[in-house]
Amino acid sequence: MNAQIDITNVTLQSSRLTLRPWKETDLPDFYEYASVDGVGQMAGWTPHRNLEESKIILGHFIEGKKCFALEYQGKVIGSIGIEEYNEANYPELVNLQGREIGYVLSKNYWGNGLMPEAVQTVIRHLFDTVNLDFILAGHFDWNNQSRRVIEKCGFTYVKTVDYKTRYDTMERSMEYILHREERK
Repeated sequence: MNAQIDITNVTLQSSRLTLRPWKETDLPDFYEYASVDGVGQMAGWTPHRNLEESKIILGHFIEGKKCFALEYQGKVIGSIGIEEYNEANYPELVNLQGREIGYVLSKNYWGNGLMPEAVQTVIRHLFDTVNLDFILAGHFDWNNQSRRVIEKCGFTYVKTVDYKTRYDTMERSMEYILHREERK
C-alpha cells in the first residue's frame, strides 16, 4: 500500500549533498539540467523546452511535497521523487507500507557516485523515520547507469513491466525492491 509522504520540513544531509524540498529560487538550476538532451529521457520525460515549462514542473514538485532537490556545493543538480507505485502490479504488498523512488541527475555530475549517495540517504530516511516496509525502484532496460545505482543500493530484481512514458512511448521497466530488513 502506498504510504503518505510529506517532506515539507525535511532536510537530509549526506557527506557531499543536501537533500531538501524544492524552492522557487531553484528554477535556474532546475532548467539548466532538465533542458539537456539525454537527461530526462533516462527517466521517461523529454528535455524541457523553456524556462516556463520548468517553472510549471517545479511548481508541481513544491506542491506535491514528495520530491527532494539534490544540492551540491550550493547548486541543485538533480532530484529524488518518492512516488506512488502501481499497486495493481504488486498485490502481494497490499498489507505493507511502501513507495517507489525515482531520480535524475545533471549530466555534468554523472559518474561521481553522487546518486547512490543520495539514494542511500533517502532510503535511511524512509526506513528509519517514515517507517516504510519496502521501497521500489525501476529503470528502463537500456539504462545501465540507473541499474548500477539500484544495485549499489541493495535492491533486488522483481520483474519487468511495460511503462508508458510522459512522451507517449512504451518502455520495458526493470523493477526492484528493497525491504527494510534487507537493507545494507
